[in-house]
Amino acid sequence: MSASEPQLPSEPRKKVAATSPLERFCQQSQIDFETWFYGQILARNPDYVDVLRCQAELLTRKGRHAEALVLDHRLARLRPADCIVRYNLACSLAMSSRPSEAIAELRQAFECGYEDFEHLESDRDLDPLRGEPTFRALMKEYGLEG
Repeated sequence: MSASEPQLPSEPRKKVAATSPLERFCQQSQIDFETWFYGQILARNPDYVDVLRCQAELLTRKGRHAEALVLDHRLARLRPADCIVRYNLACSLAMSSRPSEAIAELRQAFECGYEDFEHLESDRDLDPLRGEPTFRALMKEYGLEG
């Protein structure tokens, strides 16, 4: 721009109100955005398996175990032979203080082919079960506890 060209006066920047949807959107965390986004998809298609998996995981990470449990039950209905679905349902049940159901689902996960025993041994979601005699018996049955 040459010195002889007139400059347009700059307009003051408009401030976004503290309660505007745009500001709330910009201030939310990634996990909150994804939870909202997947929720919108599930409102239109409640049995979208891939989205159900993502949403259940996000809700679990947020500590919203009752909501995650609902989705994990729906996934188990849609994919009854999926060992990961069964394992995740067992975890949700464990975190929802339902140990006998959690152990039964864990058995289902094993019967469906779950084999990531290294993960199982360190998975904090199963901590509520570790003191249960039936959990220890199940681990022993599968050669996971001496």
